[in-house]
This record gives sequence, structure tokens and C-alpha cells, in this order.
Amino acid sequence: MVKVHASRLAVLALAATVLSTPLTAQDADPGDWPLYARDHSGQRYSPLTQIDRSNVNRLQRAWSFRLRPEGGATILAGTVPVVVDGVMYVPLGNAIVALEADTGREIWRHPLGEGQLARRSVTYWPGDRHTRPRVYYNPGNSIVALDARTGRVDRRFANDGELTWDGASYPYPPSIFRNTLVIGAWTPERPIVSEVDGGDGDTRAFDARTGAFKWRFNTIPHPGEPGNETWGNDSWRDRPGANMWVWYTTADVETGMLYMTLGSPGPNYYGGDRPGDNLYSNSVVAVDIETGAYRWHFQTIHHELWDWDLPAPPVLFDVTIDGQRIPALAETGKNGLMYILNRRTGEPIHGVNEMLVARGDVPGEWYSPTQPFPVRPEPLQRMHWSPDDVVTAEDTTPEHAAACRALLDSYGGTFFNAGPFTPFFLHKEGDPPRASINMPHNGGSVWGGSSADPTTGYVYVNISEGGSIGWIEERDPNGNYGSGTDGSNQPYDRGSLIGPGAYSGFNARFTDASGRQATLPCIRPPWGRMIAVDANTGNIAWAVPLGTSPQLPEGRRETGANNSAGGSMVTAGGLVFIGATSDAVFRAFDATTGELAWQEQLDYTTNTIPISYKGKDGRQYIAVLATGGTAKGTPRNEAGAPANEESLIVWALPRAGEHGRDRR
Repeated sequence: MVKVHASRLAVLALAATVLSTPLTAQDADPGDWPLYARDHSGQRYSPLTQIDRSNVNRLQRAWSFRLRPEGGATILAGTVPVVVDGVMYVPLGNAIVALEADTGREIWRHPLGEGQLARRSVTYWPGDRHTRPRVYYNPGNSIVALDARTGRVDRRFANDGELTWDGASYPYPPSIFRNTLVIGAWTPERPIVSEVDGGDGDTRAFDARTGAFKWRFNTIPHPGEPGNETWGNDSWRDRPGANMWVWYTTADVETGMLYMTLGSPGPNYYGGDRPGDNLYSNSVVAVDIETGAYRWHFQTIHHELWDWDLPAPPVLFDVTIDGQRIPALAETGKNGLMYILNRRTGEPIHGVNEMLVARGDVPGEWYSPTQPFPVRPEPLQRMHWSPDDVVTAEDTTPEHAAACRALLDSYGGTFFNAGPFTPFFLHKEGDPPRASINMPHNGGSVWGGSSADPTTGYVYVNISEGGSIGWIEERDPNGNYGSGTDGSNQPYDRGSLIGPGAYSGFNARFTDASGRQATLPCIRPPWGRMIAVDANTGNIAWAVPLGTSPQLPEGRRETGANNSAGGSMVTAGGLVFIGATSDAVFRAFDATTGELAWQEQLDYTTNTIPISYKGKDGRQYIAVLATGGTAKGTPRNEAGAPANEESLIVWALPRAGEHGRDRR
């Protein structure tokens, strides 16, 4: 589970020299938000204190910026602006813009070419003695450098301002650590890759000044490298997956250690042709930032069969146990578990046990007999299911409950569930439906990951509840089994009553008493929660429902809601800000107690992470992109067409003499 490189002693020696101060925002001015997660540690912690528990209810909108009046702003889900020295940089898909962070006035605009697309974020580099500050973006599968002051291409970088590479494509901006740019990869979800697919899914690094290649890390180990022995029958060869697909990652710049979260190996739901634990899939892997040399790894899932590829990078912080400060990180994922590790060594801080799990019956499949379970924290969400967990009319409505019972009856009145890591069983055409339900259904914590308060050791994570239902079937060559699976020669894949693919969740569509239609989960609420974990003890400090269901009658709406497309931010003012929910409400919680401190109903869902910064006017601002459809649908104009009012929304406290409206 934990593999330690021979350099462990050197790492420990270095760790002893850097533990004199707690890990806080690394290399970030207190008023800036210069990276996707604000700092290299990924804490998403703002040290600003103007906005706090006592006055957050007085927040008012300071300005907003309409993102794409021509339409198409939904592609900006997950997009986070960066702010440096009073200037905000935002990708709009078809352009990069620089705005005055306290007014929203446009400073410059860099249009993209036909067919290009820039989203998620941009990467700011402060430059050096010879190079002015730059903003890097990815127009689809390359890195372009702009002069941060003018928005013009800096043609001294790479090949006339643009960097390309061999290997799999990667459509997102690079992560940056001092003068090193790091990219991951996108790979197909098939057993074998070909030249047409673009090659391997390895992690690569380049020099931020020149674009020169620095290093490449084989995320699927080659012969002679640690971990290659976990791929039986030479199944590592030409294998896709185990890639860092997310658009940002984290690092401890004091020790020079970069942390990669790697996804599942291809294909997702069948692994008979790849016997073994399949390192470094579903692992946190620590490498040297400057050289890419392996330091340690921790695998969260052995021989992955559920498509629970690790989404978010770990968040870094320090914990105090028995008076001793320990450098730590927390990793969450789609399986609803949180692993708290020593970030210098990869060793679990609160313990991890290898526990026996159930196995399926798919011919030729290799099932890992055990999976790693943290001793603490406890699972962040439900891991078991029984028929008693089906929603009732008292929970929601009679119509919804009846639709859920009908769905269950269509599968024979029950599902197989053996708790965490429940397997799916073989179903042959003509067999009666025999389905498993696996909890969660790609819920847990997704790419939104966690935020952390370095002064308390609290880690904040939003989770969605649900169940995936279905079986494994012989693959239909004409079936739609998902993106990236076309042409796969694997013999088996996921299916359900609705057909090929892993598309069935335990959710039911129904018509309510007023004739309106809605689709809601069939497990009993809550369906979404905001959780604070005290990483010093490993215990859950508080947990509250996150989100509502406006489709339900008054008095039944406090259900929690899906919040898988976004994450939180925490401030020194004692507040946790988060959108993410399908009800399109932007909220602030008391970071200590979980009490709701403020909220505002928006027209669009904030499918991203909020930020906080200080403008040149000295005021603290809260900002977030609101671009997603809501539980009530997409806003439309008088003609019935999409309103295209998706916006970057910015809040602040009233100026002296102004009076903000209480929005508690």
C-alpha cells in the first residue's frame, strides 16, 4: 500500500528543518489569489479578515461580469479566476481577459483562434530578472504564454510563444511550482492505446522561462521501476489510464515535493487483462518537483473496477498530535473516504487497515481480496444499502416514493450490496435482472476536493450521496459504453436495464401532484452534506446538509442536494464559502460550528470554487463564476431562448456610509 523510496532518510532529514513553522499559504501575498487553489498547498485558505462571522450577513454585490453574451458559458464549469496585485485573469473559452479586480473594468482581451478553447483557469508566473510576468493558458493541447501586462503572446517562450509535447493530450492549464510547469494527460478508457490515441498518459514538466523539457514520470511503471511487478502478464505495456487528469495539483515547495493524484487504468470496469494491484493507478504519488524522481506513493484502491479514479489533488496542512506537529495531507475521492497521511513519508497518521471485500463472478476477472480503509476519519457518507434505505412518502412525496419503489421492483425488488467496494456480477442476455448497488455513485468528493484552515487543522469537504446500479455484461460492439471506449476489445463492460454503460443511478423520475416532472435520488435524504474533519484527531467535527430540493413541496426541501461540481473556500474570518449545489444557492457556513451564516439565491449554479482577494481599494472581495443549470432549469429570456446571463459575481461589504441588506 505504501512504498517508500530509498531517499526516505534524506526526506526525513529535510523535514526536520522545515517544521519550525506551520504550513500556511506558500509564496502567496495575503491579498492575492494567484493559483487555482490559491497556494501550492491547495488549502484554498484566505488570510483576509474584513469579512467575518459578525458581518457576512451584510455582503452585497460589488460588480459582475457577463461571461459570454453570445452563449456557451456552461463550458466554464470548474473555472476559477486568479488575482495578482489587483488584476484578475479569467479564461472565457474563446478569450482570456484581464479585469480590474475591484471594479470589473476590462484591461485587455486576448482572443483565441477558431476551434480553440481555454477554460478551468490560467497560470500566473511572476517572471524573473530577465522575463516579465506571464499568464499561461491551454487552447486545447498546448501551452501559450502571454505577457501578463498586455495580453500579447510572449514569443520568447518555447516555439514562438507556444509549447507542444509528445504523448497524450491535455486540455488544461499547467500547474506551476516556482519555475516548473507541470501537466497531466487525458487517455482513452480502453485496454490498449495506439499511436492514434496520442500515446502515454505520463506526467510531464517544463521550464517556465523557456518551455524546455525537464522531466517525465511514468505513471504506469516500466520494467525495473518500483510498481511494475503489480502488472501481471506484462499488462503495463501500452496501457492507458493511471493519469493525472485533473487541472491542478499541489506541492510542498519547502521540501520540493510534488503530489500527483492518478486515475484508473483502462478499461474502467473490467480488469481481467491486467491482473494485480496496478500501480500507480488510484494513488497519490510524491515526486521531486525539479527532477520527477519518485519519493513515495499511497494507493487508495487496488485493481480499480468502479471508475473511482482519484479526482482532486491532496490538500496540505500540519496537524498536532500529543504536542508534536506533523506535516500532513488529506486525500478524498469518489469512494467517500478520506486518507490523512504524513506528506513527507506517505505513512497514514490515524491508521489504515486492509479489509476483506466481496468479489464478483466475471470470468477471468482479477479481484483484489482487500482494500485500504482509514481507521479515522470514519467514512464521509453511507457505504451500505438495504431496502430500508429507500425513500418514503414522508421523506419527499408519495409520487417520488412510488417511482423509487417501481424502479426497485423492476430489478426484482432488491439489490446486492456488501458494503464498500461492492462488486458487479455477470448478467447474460435473458437472465432475470440481478443488479448490485454500489455506494457512492461517483459521489463522495469529486474534483472539488477539500479546503483547509492551517490555523486549526480543520479540513472541509462537500459530498454527494447516491448509488450506482447495474451489472457486468458481455460487451455489445454497437453499444454506447461511454466516452473514450469506442473500439475497445474488452470482453465485458457495465450495463443495466436501460442498456449498455454505467449510466444507471438509483434515481427516479416522477410527476408530482401539480403535473411537474423531476428526477431525485431514491435513497433517503440527506443527499448532500458539508463536512468538517478535525485532522488532528481524525474525527468529524461537524456535518450539515448542503443544498435543497426546490422540486419538492415546502417543508420537504431540506434534503441536501447534489454538489459534485464544485468545492469550498475557507477564510481567516471563520467562514466556509461554497456554491456547487443544484439549487443554485451560494452559502457561507461558520467554520467552527457548521451553522449557516449567509446565503444568496443565484440564477445559475456555481459549478466551481469561490475565491477571496483584496482589491487595490483595500476591500476584501468574494468572487465565483455562476454558469450551470439549476434544479429549476436554465434561465430564459422573453423569447424563450437561453438568457445567456452566466456571470462572474463579486461581493463585498458596503463602503463607509452604505447600508448592506441583511441576507442571513
